[in-house]
This record gives sequence, C-alpha cells and structure tokens, in this order.
Amino acid sequence: MVCTGAKSEAEVNRAVNTIIRVLKKHGINIKSKPKVEIQNIVASANLKASVDLEKAARLLEGAMYEPEQFPGLIYRMSDPRVVLLIFSSGKIVCTGARKEEEVSVAVNKIYNLLRELDVLYI
Repeated sequence: MVCTGAKSEAEVNRAVNTIIRVLKKHGINIKSKPKVEIQNIVASANLKASVDLEKAARLLEGAMYEPEQFPGLIYRMSDPRVVLLIFSSGKIVCTGARKEEEVSVAVNKIYNLLRELDVLYI
C-alpha cells in the first residue's frame, strides 16, 4: 500500500489504521501489523528573506543553478541526506527526508549556511 498526501507522520499512521479497519470490516483478514516505512517527505519552508542565488551557487559546494532551465538553486545536502530547492524569494522545497526531524534540521542548517555566506537579505 502506498499513502500519499499525508501532512505528518501521525497522519500516515492514522490512514493505514483506517484502511486496515475498512478491510477487516469487509472480511479481508490482516494477519499481522503493517510495517509503515516513510520513503520520501516533501516539505516547504520560508526563510522570510531574499536569497542571492548567483552568489549562493558560486559559494555553496555542489550547488546547481541554471536559471534558464529552472528558477531555483538545487542543493544536495549530505547530512541529513535531502535535496533543497532554494528560490530567490526565500522559499524552499525540501525533498527526500524520511523523518520530519530531518526537514527541520536541513532547513535550519541551510538557513545558517546561507547567513554565513552572506547571501540572505532580510
């Protein structure tokens, strides 16, 4: 079973339990408790500051920025292992996390890194 669109880890568990109850109600025997494994969390964040993407692309090791192709800077963070799409507006999309905590860590880490590099304009 694949669950998409949940807003939290708790909501995923509620959805799985609801499906199990419905299946049991319709005579389908569930022999064991399901193993819930989160594969990919996609989250958005707002740094509430503008980002100089040109400068960030030069200073962030491994960053990809091709504004003719895509308006955001693509940054692959190694710890936690996520991909961040960073836009000049300060909006971020974080993908690839497996736990909600990884999203928070990644956003805080990139915020501090961008401040250190002096590419945030609050």
